[in-house]
Amino acid sequence: MPPVDPALWQRIVQQVIAAGGNIIRPWFTELEPLSLEHGLLEIRVAGPKEQQYCRRHATRLFTEAAQAATGRLVGVCFLTPAEKGADDAEAAEGVATPASETAEGVTLGEDYTFEAFVMGPCNRLAHAACLAVSETPGKTYNPLYIHGSVGLGKTHLLQATCRKIAAANPKASICVLSCEMFVNHFIEAVERGQIHEFRYRYRHADVLAIDDIQFLSAHEQTQEEFFHTFNTLYQSQRQIILSGDRGPGQIPDLEERLVSRFNWGLVAQIDRPSYETRVAIVRKKARMRNSDLPEDVICFIAGVIDSNARELEGALSKVAMLAQVTGRTIDIPLAEEALGTKLGTARKDISIEDILKAVTVRFSVRLADLQSKKRTRSIALPRQVCMFLARELTRHSLEEIGGYFGGRDHTTVMHAKRTIDLLRKQDPHLQATLDLISQELAHNA
Repeated sequence: MPPVDPALWQRIVQQVIAAGGNIIRPWFTELEPLSLEHGLLEIRVAGPKEQQYCRRHATRLFTEAAQAATGRLVGVCFLTPAEKGADDAEAAEGVATPASETAEGVTLGEDYTFEAFVMGPCNRLAHAACLAVSETPGKTYNPLYIHGSVGLGKTHLLQATCRKIAAANPKASICVLSCEMFVNHFIEAVERGQIHEFRYRYRHADVLAIDDIQFLSAHEQTQEEFFHTFNTLYQSQRQIILSGDRGPGQIPDLEERLVSRFNWGLVAQIDRPSYETRVAIVRKKARMRNSDLPEDVICFIAGVIDSNARELEGALSKVAMLAQVTGRTIDIPLAEEALGTKLGTARKDISIEDILKAVTVRFSVRLADLQSKKRTRSIALPRQVCMFLARELTRHSLEEIGGYFGGRDHTTVMHAKRTIDLLRKQDPHLQATLDLISQELAHNA
């Protein structure tokens, strides 16, 4: 088979870097083009786990990149070294046995350890709680509920806790799985008449760790089953660890008795990392992959990406991929090219004062009214818009945001965010207004 032209592969990778976003993973630097023949680009991946990820998440990305680079209709398939011949029909069709899931749940990630976790003010409570649970499972904080937005380290801490418990007690029965898997296992058990096996499996675990517990929402039968599973484990002092993208009380259609039980132990929130924490994250990630990253590049990445650890790692991967395919040294110009941002042009942080100013102009209201106790719709809606945008566009905590609006508490801010989230889906005019304000803030920052 003819090899892929290195210059063409470089163009494909540059397209992937430009459009990949959070899909890019550190091991993308190990991808190797095998051949481009009869309209099919074959790419070698390290193993089944990487193959499964690429097939699920990166096929469209590489397909569009290959088509843009070649100007032709091109398909993409990912092959492991063991498959060798790329004519394997099953490989081309994307049929694979999941490598990241086992009969017991999710395989613990090798990098998900406490040593690899970067602690900062944004996650100190959650980190300390997980350490305490790992040392005395079932006794310290039970249940432990961790919540925060995507990419902030919830899954990392959950798996690190289970890994440490398993290391201290190899005989412990530990179930680590996503909420979606739990729901699917329950449905399968009901369909197959194996409900007793299902209950034995989860109610006899020493540790039950469930990620993305918000997916219990609207699954009434599964909630009923999980309620009894929770009670059984709790009463026998077995450890329960849960993570979600919001607090227990903010999960829609979740039974009140489950909300109450989730709050029995410790509820720890993870916020977005500060600049100093982001620098530490990039530095540690670079060290873990043995990448000699200059300090100015580390600071540049941390300054451009201000959202979460996952996006920081994706940015680092983009820089590493571009350096590898072009044979260039990692420096500021290369990082600027990889991230599409020039040094000095990264926007400054948007402040709540900026948001207040923009909203008062757009809605023709006074600042004093937004910070008052008035609850008329003409004031309440702009106030909720302010809270929503502050939560979306700034790194302030719920309590800090509430403080800007007459000392309101964090539950008011959460209610405002939920309300605007719902209204903007129903009202195109409100969505357009939010977009305009956000664009103005980004332009002026």
